[in-house]
Amino acid sequence: MPEPILSCREVSKHFGGVHALDHVSVDLWSGEVLALAGDNGAGKSTLIKIISGVYQPDGGSVIYKGEEMRFRNPAQARDRGIETIYQDLALADNLDIGANVFLGRERTFKRFGFLPALDRESMDGAAHDVLKILDLDISEKKLNEPVVALSGGQRQAVAIGRAIFWNAEILIMDEPTAALGVPEQRKVIELIHRLKERGVAIIFISHNLSDIFAVADRIFVLRRGIAAGERRAAETDDDEIVKLMIAG
Repeated sequence: MPEPILSCREVSKHFGGVHALDHVSVDLWSGEVLALAGDNGAGKSTLIKIISGVYQPDGGSVIYKGEEMRFRNPAQARDRGIETIYQDLALADNLDIGANVFLGRERTFKRFGFLPALDRESMDGAAHDVLKILDLDISEKKLNEPVVALSGGQRQAVAIGRAIFWNAEILIMDEPTAALGVPEQRKVIELIHRLKERGVAIIFISHNLSDIFAVADRIFVLRRGIAAGERRAAETDDDEIVKLMIAG
């Protein structure tokens, strides 16, 4: 079996007297969807923030592609191919898709040989290409509209497209189907399956067990900061996962 792309080994994190994570170990393989399940305060957000460089662990290690890593900030994690999509998506509503894909990493050129200017044509073209690769149903007209005009599912697709354009090898998705209607939830789930086929490793966080079972290969359950259990999705059911979440 190939080595995991990511391994958390005995990771601990505390905030004052609160132990948000207590010696948690978990692996992630390329082309796999790992679901993190647990009630509020279980430690899910703390774990992904350690992986993505928001927090530093107080103990244990994070091994990425065979190398122990301590990202000092999320930019370092992104540069190494770990992208996180939070519930708010971090999109600029007043900008179009191309500008959002390149947000903070804009392409420029020299106008008149010396004056820096945004290369909007290049950015729009790249955005179109990545949406085409992911087979996203966003019309040519909407490519040039502010993303505030897009539906919730389309906005989620733009955030995912941005991560893939920047060569994400691990994509962390925090409640990606929250606040979406059923048809748009299905589109996001279909998109996750396409990302899996492309070999992207995905960490999927959701309170919706139906969505978890629709996408996950494995389910890792956290309870009050400890590893409460791990199951292959095909070999368990809702009842067992709920029991792990409640009683460990």
